[in-house]
Amino acid sequence: MTSYRLPTGGLVDRSTQVSFTFDGARMEGLAGDSLASALLANGQQLVGRSFKYHRPRGILTAGAAEPNALMTIGSGGRTEPNTRATMQELYEGLEARSQNRWPSLDFDLGAVNSLLSPFLGAGFYYKTFMWPAPLWEKLYEPLIRRAAGLGKATYDADPDSYEKCWAHCDLLVIGSGPAGLAAALTAGRAGARVILIEEHAVAGGSLLSETATISGQAAPDFAAAAVAELHSLPNVTILTRTTAFGWYDGNVFGAVERVQKHVGAPLDHLPTERLWRIIAKQALLATGAEERPLVFGGNDIPGVMMAGAMRSYLNHYGVAPGKSVAIFTTNDSGYALALDLIAAGVHLEAIIDSRPDAGKSAEFGATRVLTGAVVTDAHGGKKLSSVRVTKDGRSDELQVDALAMAGGFSPIIHLACHRGARPTWSDENACFLAPEGLNGLTLAGSVNATDGIQASLMEGAGKAAALVEGLGFKPSPQAFGPAEGDMACPPSRPLWSIPGIKGKAFVDYQNDVHTKDLRLAVQEGYGDVELAKRYTTNGMATDQGKLSNVNAIGLLAEARGTTPDAIGTTTFRPFYTPVSFGALTGTSHGKHFRPVRKSPLHDWAARNGATFVETGLWYRSAWFPRKGETTWRESVDREVLNVRRNAGLCDVSMLGKIEIMGADAAEFLNRVYANGFVKLPVGKARYGLMLREDGHIFDDGTTSRLGDRHFFMTTTTAYAAEVMTHLEFCSQAIWPDLDVRLASVSDQWAQMAIAGPKARIILQQLVDEDISNEAFPFLAARTVSLCGGQLHGRLFRISFSGELAFELAVPAGYGESIADALMDAGRQHGIQPYGIEALSVLRIEKGHVTHNEINGTVVPSDLGFGKMVSSIKTDFIGKHMVGREGLVAPDRAQLVGVIPLDPKASFRTGSHILEKDAASTLENDQGYVSSSAYSPHVGSTIGLALVKGGANRHGEEIVIWDGLRDAFTPGRLCSPVFVDPANEKLHV
Repeated sequence: MTSYRLPTGGLVDRSTQVSFTFDGARMEGLAGDSLASALLANGQQLVGRSFKYHRPRGILTAGAAEPNALMTIGSGGRTEPNTRATMQELYEGLEARSQNRWPSLDFDLGAVNSLLSPFLGAGFYYKTFMWPAPLWEKLYEPLIRRAAGLGKATYDADPDSYEKCWAHCDLLVIGSGPAGLAAALTAGRAGARVILIEEHAVAGGSLLSETATISGQAAPDFAAAAVAELHSLPNVTILTRTTAFGWYDGNVFGAVERVQKHVGAPLDHLPTERLWRIIAKQALLATGAEERPLVFGGNDIPGVMMAGAMRSYLNHYGVAPGKSVAIFTTNDSGYALALDLIAAGVHLEAIIDSRPDAGKSAEFGATRVLTGAVVTDAHGGKKLSSVRVTKDGRSDELQVDALAMAGGFSPIIHLACHRGARPTWSDENACFLAPEGLNGLTLAGSVNATDGIQASLMEGAGKAAALVEGLGFKPSPQAFGPAEGDMACPPSRPLWSIPGIKGKAFVDYQNDVHTKDLRLAVQEGYGDVELAKRYTTNGMATDQGKLSNVNAIGLLAEARGTTPDAIGTTTFRPFYTPVSFGALTGTSHGKHFRPVRKSPLHDWAARNGATFVETGLWYRSAWFPRKGETTWRESVDREVLNVRRNAGLCDVSMLGKIEIMGADAAEFLNRVYANGFVKLPVGKARYGLMLREDGHIFDDGTTSRLGDRHFFMTTTTAYAAEVMTHLEFCSQAIWPDLDVRLASVSDQWAQMAIAGPKARIILQQLVDEDISNEAFPFLAARTVSLCGGQLHGRLFRISFSGELAFELAVPAGYGESIADALMDAGRQHGIQPYGIEALSVLRIEKGHVTHNEINGTVVPSDLGFGKMVSSIKTDFIGKHMVGREGLVAPDRAQLVGVIPLDPKASFRTGSHILEKDAASTLENDQGYVSSSAYSPHVGSTIGLALVKGGANRHGEEIVIWDGLRDAFTPGRLCSPVFVDPANEKLHV
């Protein structure tokens, strides 16, 4: 094939040359070219290698279905593999590299696989790599992994930005061909909010490749005028370079806009891609139809191309596909290409029409029209040299360098099937049609098997008028046309298989699936369409079978002696075309992966000198260093000792906070928690355990009853969102009959813990009510007046430190001022702020658990909470699974304390527990240290551990083994409570 630029014609800007490179070779294109058209204009037909056999491949299509021309574009962090050259706009300095070849595209050693093809048929990997078994890890898997994939992703960071947007409209029109433009104009003129989506750079769809006229205007000029009018309407938005990739519930459509994929130096203030989530009251699908290839020997040789693609390159880009062209067609669409080739001065060697009664011979004068004939084989290596044509049992060789295939059309109905509905086969139209009864989505144009420009214009306008009229608008009657020179292409009988083929006849170009593979799948019992897909890999490449699936279905039907309707299609799923991780991520990466959360007391902590640490989404004050302290341990030890001796203030605003209200709120909590909550008095708090359905602990926290129908729950910081989701599911799906309402209020309250022997003295200076032990005992919870009635807050007598402690919650905006007031009131009593490192030491000293211990594998009895689980409640989540035999076994890992025999020795969280004198193997593993810290109160490192049968092993000497550092520390198992085991301090 010798493709070249025509001296005239096309919609490209011939006054502006654009330089680019392909595999390092410098080439020239024109503004308005795609990378594919520019390569063809430079005579570059070989653009890639196939996946399995590494066969030479050329450009096959002009759009999104391209299976062959996959390139790696760009360099450094902007490297993007598997870019379809047919969709990539040309820009100055573009760097394109072919893929899946070594050492070069022209000389690829991987092509040796073609010689091994008799051994590499469908399913060969299931049969070949089973024996001998030891070779799987040593030889087979490494080789397969090395061969897998096409392009290579870069390790460099992506320097570009991405964003996500929402949009709402009355009518979403997907596709800007004749039906789409007519629909958008009709709805836009009626005043409806319209969004028009077009995946190419210029709206117009198939009209940009047409030679017909509409109302006296050339088809591209008509499209340009229509787009200009749409741009002038304030209620219409046109999104070019945008692909609708999915249709979701609620008539939400996903689309990705390639904002700056067509420029070499993206602007900093614009994203490279933008992900749209579009909510449409109604949507009109006008995506057109995909031309089907024909399956004959050598149909993958560079120079074989879809007929519609040749028309696009001729009429849109001004590029001839070759110097001597043949057309192989099963319908009238091939003749439209023939007229265009003749008009462009390209030699047309022959039209090969599989229909005996085509009746088109007289219209093409000297050009040979061979009716009732087929192409059985194409010949050539890296470019097409000839085709063998068979008619009436006789064969003839035609010397051509380009061959067009016109095998009929398949409507692009993918979006219509994304919500589970299956397409149906139409014998009348020889294609699969979209399912009926699509609520919110209407089809128009060739996607609806409507034939011709005029018919598509009228159908698009008529259906859009009906849709917007149903929304309350009053559209005026619209007239488009007449369209002259429009060649109608009525459907004809599909040609699935061709007799007499000698070479490989490919169905799936990218994965090298040919006709013999599909027949073998049927023979070996994998004739079901879903099984055949996986056995042969047909339709599993990056193009997801856009060109191959229907032909594969037809061939399976022939092999099984049935019809395409009986075979059916594989499942349609988003995405219609690949979507980059950048677009899906948007701004949510790096520091912005999730929004950083700062508590209402963040600035207060900063003013007091806090060192912050990221814990989940939150910035939390870790410790508060003072002058002279050189290590964090010095600061933490001081804070811990001060809480035990005087008082400390800690920010606990990060706890999850949920308001629970309703007549059945108490019953709801009684079912959610393993322990009882129905009888919890107003003004009291209770520690609660939530279980999963399987009986394992899900989360813990306190819940306070502030009124008969009003509860306030706190959750762990890590599981705040998960608990809220869990409660919503319980209220809406499990017990929808209960009168209960939930509201997350984590950000509404600033909450601080005041702990230590002097906590009450300090707090009483701000709280107007009596908070003595008699008036406000342990686990009391109520609303209190502060600062002489200037403010009201919620006060809870709960303790995570084991000391006399309170937690005070005030509206978030008052957090800093109340914290300052407490520090002022407590200055004479030695109050100091303390961070989460000190809090962690305090809670380990007291034996309190966090998600270090509640790790998804423990049940209440493992942590010593077995008696909390109600035995009298009729039901609660987890009740029927928590008593399973394996969850009550005496040798389960149970919570214990761990202490080194030598107080000067230390150990780390994650270390394993071994029996004394046992070998350091996993077989001897008795458990592990879940939390550890240096305790200034005890005077040594202490820890909490989950150890087999730990509750009955207090006092046992063990070895603490740190396998990572090969360290062994003699230690002893003990009670997990190191401070105040009688809980006397809590009730002072």
